[in-house]
Amino acid sequence: MKLIELEKDEYEEYMESHNAHFLQSAIWGEFSKKTRNLEPFYLGLLDDNENIVGGALLLQKKLLFGYSYFYAPRGFIIDYNDFKLVEEMTKEIKAYAKKKKAIFVKIDPDIYLQKLDIDGNVVDKDNNNFKLVDYLKKLGYHHKGFNKNFENSEPRYTFRLDLTKSLEEIEMNFHPTTRKIIHRGNPFQFQCFKNDDAKIEDFYITMQETSKREGVVYHNLEYYKEFYEILHRNNHSDLYVVTADIPLIQNIYKDKIKELKENIQELEEKGNEKSKNKITDFKNQLTKYEKEYEEVKNIKEDKLILSSILTAKYGNKVWTVHGGNHSLLRNLNANYFIYYEIIKDAKEEGYQLIDFFGTTGTPTKDNPIYGIHLFKSRLGGEYTEFIGEFDLVIHPFLYFAFEKLIPFYRKIGRQKARKENNMGDDK
Repeated sequence: MKLIELEKDEYEEYMESHNAHFLQSAIWGEFSKKTRNLEPFYLGLLDDNENIVGGALLLQKKLLFGYSYFYAPRGFIIDYNDFKLVEEMTKEIKAYAKKKKAIFVKIDPDIYLQKLDIDGNVVDKDNNNFKLVDYLKKLGYHHKGFNKNFENSEPRYTFRLDLTKSLEEIEMNFHPTTRKIIHRGNPFQFQCFKNDDAKIEDFYITMQETSKREGVVYHNLEYYKEFYEILHRNNHSDLYVVTADIPLIQNIYKDKIKELKENIQELEEKGNEKSKNKITDFKNQLTKYEKEYEEVKNIKEDKLILSSILTAKYGNKVWTVHGGNHSLLRNLNANYFIYYEIIKDAKEEGYQLIDFFGTTGTPTKDNPIYGIHLFKSRLGGEYTEFIGEFDLVIHPFLYFAFEKLIPFYRKIGRQKARKENNMGDDK
């Protein structure tokens, strides 16, 4: 077998035909070069008959003195069940990286580790990929561990929803609360804008809001513009934005409050025993609506951007990669509304799987991102744990030095990003 550099079109054809991850695509290589100054290399592993039996996108990060490292996002496109093939790919990648003066090659394969239930408990203990983890280590890969949150390049946990089922079956797997919200329809008359009808600047507003609330670092506006423009140009991304008409919602609340007061008065005038429970129920609803109306009536804007999502689409899958929600009116559940629209669109377009792109491996209430986990878990997807991140070490001494320095530089980078984000908010 031999490893060769493929033409971008040939590489892309192979990736698409094998339902690769969008992070393994040539389009992602183009995006990474433009936004992160990473040089993409499109590689194919050929068998003795010159047939492509494996592929890899290697993103090169250049370092000092001509050295570099490579990152193969979501690993190689090969049959990981064929250990001999994995060995051949590793041998060829290592030789290629050595010629390019790479210190190491990082991979994080799109391969599950073990089956989990919704609470993170292991089910079907005999069905796992621990043997693959051990084999990769035997081949010289350094396993970065079974991290629980977002410490590495890509999430190690996610939720994935099977779209091959009917929409009715999908809805039946929603959490009862989610199903109730979805079946309620659109009582506050949100508007959902998509692609040409949506604005990336509106999307960015929700990213800023989410960052303030959750403390997460987000990219600058240009990054998201490039993401959407490059991927959407090839029909590999959609932009969704949900807005609320504030005067309209204020009137909806006023009408509902008025209706509840009239219902309570009518039942109280009847004065029969049977009405007592209904009166209590109406009063509880009235208290809830009056409390929510206090927030709505103080909003000065006529329009509010409530929720937005940037998706990636590739092969047979859709990913909800970037998204945010406004800090106001979160009780109106615009996030459920927008995800349901994406699910319906993905199913109608013939995609087989939707990946909600990241959650925690520690689903406990004291986890700062538990709210994100809880929301995604209620959409009925399969809780998925990947095998993790591995470094194929080419130069051990330089790798050791790199590992010691990189956490320091990443910390500085995060601090710089937060500072830039805060400065941007003040403008």
